[in-house]
Amino acid sequence: MRETPRQTSWPVLRPLQSVDGYLPIADHALIGDGQGCALVGRDTAIRWLCVPRFDSPPLVCGLLDSGRGGAIQLLRDPVVEAEQSYLPDSGVVVTTARTATGVVTVTDAFVLHPHARLEEEAAPGRGELLRHLAVASGHVAVHPRVHLRGGERVTVSGGGWLLRPHTQGDVELYLVADPPLLLEAAVVLEAGQQADMVLRWGPGSARQERPERQRMLAATTTAWRRWAGLIDYDGPQREMVRRSALTLKLLDQLPNGAIVAAPTSSLPEEIGGERNWDYRYTWVRDAAFTVYALRRIGLPYEAERFLGWVLDAVEREGRARVVYDLDGRKPPPERVDPDLEGYRGSAPVRWGNAAAGQSQHDVYGEILDCAYQWSAGGGNLDPHLWSQLATLADTAWTKAHEPDHGIWEVRSPGRRFTYSVAMCQVALDRAARLARRRGLPGDATGWAAHADQLREEIVTDAWDDEIGTLTERLGGGGLDASLLALPLRRVIPADHPRMIATTRAVSEHLGAGHGLLYRYLPEHSPDGLPGHEGAFLLCSFWLVDNLAAQGRLDAAMDLYESLCARAGNLGLLPEEIDPGSGAFLGNYPQAFSHIGVISSGINLTRRLAARRSAKKIR
Repeated sequence: MRETPRQTSWPVLRPLQSVDGYLPIADHALIGDGQGCALVGRDTAIRWLCVPRFDSPPLVCGLLDSGRGGAIQLLRDPVVEAEQSYLPDSGVVVTTARTATGVVTVTDAFVLHPHARLEEEAAPGRGELLRHLAVASGHVAVHPRVHLRGGERVTVSGGGWLLRPHTQGDVELYLVADPPLLLEAAVVLEAGQQADMVLRWGPGSARQERPERQRMLAATTTAWRRWAGLIDYDGPQREMVRRSALTLKLLDQLPNGAIVAAPTSSLPEEIGGERNWDYRYTWVRDAAFTVYALRRIGLPYEAERFLGWVLDAVEREGRARVVYDLDGRKPPPERVDPDLEGYRGSAPVRWGNAAAGQSQHDVYGEILDCAYQWSAGGGNLDPHLWSQLATLADTAWTKAHEPDHGIWEVRSPGRRFTYSVAMCQVALDRAARLARRRGLPGDATGWAAHADQLREEIVTDAWDDEIGTLTERLGGGGLDASLLALPLRRVIPADHPRMIATTRAVSEHLGAGHGLLYRYLPEHSPDGLPGHEGAFLLCSFWLVDNLAAQGRLDAAMDLYESLCARAGNLGLLPEEIDPGSGAFLGNYPQAFSHIGVISSGINLTRRLAARRSAKKIR
């Protein structure tokens, strides 16, 4: 056995507390290579593995069924306490865990090619998962095991094991360990000893060399840190903002620039409920939010590639979809998986997403805003693409007067949602601005006039005098936290009297405590689904932005700090929070939540700087 210097100190470890046989969602770290991903549990087990792509059927999904979903394990004995953290500015995670007999550190990474550059349009990954184990104290029984969903056929090959999943005939895995005898049975390693395991996928995996852990980790961390060096941010929660940027990069389909909403499917918005969705696709509305956030922290390349991907998808199909697969096409139909029990028994488990077939009129504004940002960054709008965009602007004016399913993708009859009308206003406004600034053909005057009409209609027809707030739909009724996004999309100024009143109303009526907000209340805003959900984190970041813009900077800062603190050591945030327990809910980690971290951080930085300047002048 090889020796490594003995570790004399380690992080403060926390007891593991599984419920119903499942670790908390927060007890998982995301690793990936810009094409596929895995979630590493705080007990060192991997219970989610999607390769070769984010949207591939998961080879391991014990996160959704602890008995039948499979797992990748290293240790024979249970972990009693542990902690996780990322190596600084990297996608490499280290888990320090204690069993009954010793303490071990496990370093996990999707291996990147030597000299890989994450800012380039190429696949940087080698198709390999590296797991390095080092015993820090005592002794630990080590036995690498891979159990795939649906079982696997295992054969010995080249000093390792070749695994062929029963359920996916086009994928094969190759498992190799150093020292090799770990594959045969549990081996007890003493303090100072270490071992490596590599899981490979793709053609020719069984003929690759044995693990060279130091070289593999060095190449991987170097690539991540080279990319992280491009991040330009020096404001509140600096490390959290950097980790959020790295998380978005981990959700970036690097060969083409698509960004998935989350790397998981069917993690519940309510334990035991059925609000469980597949988020391993790309929503157009995420594009405008994401690229705006990335541009502002010095990452224009990612923003431009994502914008180019969205506009290519629109141009190729000649229509605006709400959600695309990673190739820019319609996602597979939504279906229920009858064989998995769901996280903590929260069935159903779903694959695919029916939102692809919904009518969501905000998509017109999202696409035109993407084009506007693309153009502002120097991107070219060729005549054919501009013709399609101009048609979308004309369509937005028509659709603004029709019901849809809204930003939250309700499964009840459509309504004329305020946010959807507002984004149609954005479509018309951006089209007019593009035509005028670039000298492009089209009815710029008409578009601008229609945009003004929709803005006025929102301010008047969505306003409810009785409760003193804008409401979720034109004509009045219901309250929706997406109203907080109107100033961010430059529809209504944050300091407009009716926006100030709306901010107050949303905080009071949708508040879940401690600055958390529900998106809406199903009993007042029917969404066609039973049960309830947790507090939606992005809405709280929108609240931060509104408070700051309305001059309540100290309150905004306090809320921002409290939201970031929920991320813990890993710096990862879910879609939702259980207001009662603080537990994570929904798919994880969620791109929207990390976009909120970045955008609110930038907004606060600028307003803090302005306040300091004002004090100096006085």
